[in-house]
Amino acid sequence: MSLDVPTALQERAAAGPVGDAEFVACVRDSLPYAWQVVAAAADRLADADPAAELADHAVPPPSEAHRGQLLRALASDAIRSALERHFGVALAFQNCHRVAAFRPAAVGGATYAEFVSPAAQLRNQSPDLRDC
Repeated sequence: MSLDVPTALQERAAAGPVGDAEFVACVRDSLPYAWQVVAAAADRLADADPAAELADHAVPPPSEAHRGQLLRALASDAIRSALERHFGVALAFQNCHRVAAFRPAAVGGATYAEFVSPAAQLRNQSPDLRDC
């Protein structure tokens, strides 16, 4: 299961749309490691020189449970897009642990294209990540 959804929130979702604030709070509470990784990358990007197009996190998770949180957060279109809206970034993901936060204007540019390229994916492989 991706998220720990409080009964009241699940009931509201069954009755109709749920706002981003409630959904993002559920994500934050359910996937604290993933939240921490994305928030840290987004914060580094916000604090960076305006010319910087990305900030990334490339530290392998401390456990499989942490890795699972990151995979669930970034593999879900709903979760990933809510995180992007909340933090005002575009996210890209490699190797079950490398997450990059991009300025939205950088999407489609050279830096973004390089990060999401097959060549970059291949360069970032190692036997340690084989089963991630």
